[in-house]
Amino acid sequence: MTRPSSLMFYLLVAAIVTAGLIMIIHRHWVYDIPLIPGESRTIWSLEAKVSFVAENGPVKVSLARPSDQQGFTLVRESGASPGYGLNFVEQGSSPNGRVQSSPRAQWTIRSASGAQELYYHVDLMESSAPSLRAIPAPALSPSEDWPDPYRTAIEAVMKASFETSADNFSFARELIKRFNQEDAPQNVRLLKRAYQNRLPQLLQEMLNAARVPAAVVYGLELEDGRRRQNLIPMLSVWQDGKRHVFNLSDGSLEENKPLLLWEQTGAPVLDVMGGHDSGVRFSMLRREESAYGVQEEILPDDSLFNFSVHSLPVEEQAMFKTIFLLPVGALVVCILRILVGVRTSGTFMPVLIAIAFLQTSLVTGILGFLLVVGTGLAIRSYLSHLNLLLVARISAGIIAVVGIITMLSVISYKTGLTEGLKIIFFPMVILAWTVERMSILWEEEGPREVVIQGGGSLITAVLAYFAMQSEIMRHLTFNFMGVQLVILGLVLLLGSYSGYRLSELKRFTSFRKRV
Repeated sequence: MTRPSSLMFYLLVAAIVTAGLIMIIHRHWVYDIPLIPGESRTIWSLEAKVSFVAENGPVKVSLARPSDQQGFTLVRESGASPGYGLNFVEQGSSPNGRVQSSPRAQWTIRSASGAQELYYHVDLMESSAPSLRAIPAPALSPSEDWPDPYRTAIEAVMKASFETSADNFSFARELIKRFNQEDAPQNVRLLKRAYQNRLPQLLQEMLNAARVPAAVVYGLELEDGRRRQNLIPMLSVWQDGKRHVFNLSDGSLEENKPLLLWEQTGAPVLDVMGGHDSGVRFSMLRREESAYGVQEEILPDDSLFNFSVHSLPVEEQAMFKTIFLLPVGALVVCILRILVGVRTSGTFMPVLIAIAFLQTSLVTGILGFLLVVGTGLAIRSYLSHLNLLLVARISAGIIAVVGIITMLSVISYKTGLTEGLKIIFFPMVILAWTVERMSILWEEEGPREVVIQGGGSLITAVLAYFAMQSEIMRHLTFNFMGVQLVILGLVLLLGSYSGYRLSELKRFTSFRKRV
């Protein structure tokens, strides 16, 4: 096969790399996207997906939306609702009889039927400035008429908690602590069984009965790239104009944790009229912004030079954040195979294994890989005696790999090793092919070659993992599309290399000894 002209080839590579660098520089200077993560403000892009079944008539949907609060400042918000009217309103809510202003998004339509999906998108900036919006304490709700024997148990828990507290906040903390004790007394266990589906509301009623202003609010734990998340019920308690929010799992204050209060007044999070089976799920993504946030409001999203995945829905952005790391892994494989001479089982299998390591953590991933491949080789050695056709043998290998991963996951869960559950992130078909290739290699070349190629694959996967795990690499690949072109140019240059590999230089050691 004839090789292309060297001049034309290098001109092509130079054009690709130059185009990538121009895209990077343009995006950095015009949109002020930092080249190094941490230079600018952290922006959380949150997307609420409301789903319900309309009843073939008028529909009105009201969703609570976040506002400025301690640690977060609202930057921009929008909605996607084809055919619906959408308005952002400050609706007066009246939890426990006191009217409060609650920011909400309202969708309306004259007629709708069948499954419906509505989207609300908001960008929030991490901020150290205190919130200027004070949330007033709600009015105390009337005393609940708890039936016996629950009334007796509630009064006993309230009395014990009140005696070991000093103020409203410590009283709330004591109540929550008692409901989270592993060796809880009998009256607490009775209440947990009876009120397991509305335990936050029970705690609010108990505090109100003790003349402590409280409300059930809902928070969202922020973690980069998470999808289909639910809100967490929390307890908001007031005293002397001050408010603290408590985590119901341990009673700790949530002031210094990455948690956003989505609804702060005690009003319903979602209210659907004209539909049923409603629900709301949340996706989130973290990115770095500075002046780009302002420029994004001025320039249209469909600008030719503003080409990025930031205009996609958050759920798809989170998926692309991982996909954009694949070229980085491919570059590592090219360097190790072409320049170093590392032999691997499969060309780009180590990249897929490295992607799995990103989901499982490195140590758990390596142990899981060795266990699955080792057990798979033992099973494959038995299948080789059955003289099966290739397709049937590969299919049996896939089923065996699924069974091995399932068994290891169940054993890990039963023994309390929850890290072992992450083994399900391994690409099962690729592992089955790896077992098949190594088994054939064992029969044709012997166990030494299996160890060499298997070890080379694992070393390559680990190095690719470290490259893709790098914070600066994740930042550059996600925010600058030009990085993909630069990597493409480097891969093309590596593909034209025809010299010695580092592993081949050992053949010349005898010449050095003679000299």
